Amino acid sequence: QVQLVESGGGLVEPGGSVMLSCVVSGDTQSVNLMAWFRQAPGKEREGVAAVHIGDGGSTYHGDFVKGRFAIYRLHAKNTVILQMHYLEPQDSAMYYCAARRQWGGPWGQITAYDYWGQGTQVTVS
Repeated sequence: QVQLVESGGGLVEPGGSVMLSCVVSGDTQSVNLMAWFRQAPGKEREGVAAVHIGDGGSTYHGDFVKGRFAIYRLHAKNTVILQMHYLEPQDSAMYYCAARRQWGGPWGQITAYDYWGQGTQVTVS
């Protein structure tokens, strides 16, 4: 089992920045891909960014990110960070950390993820 705990959300002004953290515990060696998803009220959950654990740490981002967000790992702390800049009101959503054992396949495939955090709210207003 793997446990994910997110933190760092809150209220931020348009154009501002926020950093989200996801601490991973448990059977961390089974995890190959970590990702952040988000879901706004009335909308489907969508992939924000993902990072491979190990082997150079390839990253992936949703089209809407447009260079504003960065995902990276802090190995020593078993933590995955989502750093977001130039936030817009449409970025307001519940942000979820997710982990999966599967290495390959589309990073944004929600059903491929084995573990989810409880989410942290980001409101841009």
